[in-house]
Amino acid sequence: MGATEPHRVRCHLEDLLVARTMTLVDLADAVGITVANLSILKNDRAKAIRFTTMTAICDVLDCTPGDLFSVVD
Repeated sequence: MGATEPHRVRCHLEDLLVARTMTLVDLADAVGITVANLSILKNDRAKAIRFTTMTAICDVLDCTPGDLFSVVD
């Protein structure tokens, strides 16, 4: 995989929010990060995520990292 190729990790944040009838603003408030940063994550534009952020998101959404992310072919 070259530096210009997109990563294959997909974020399922939108699906998790819909399933929990929660908005991005609600999640941002609960986790303590900006809506803009969550939007980057939700739209698969993030290049990295801190474990503390991922843990906080999973705690609020009552999910696991495997629910939040997957790797596609």
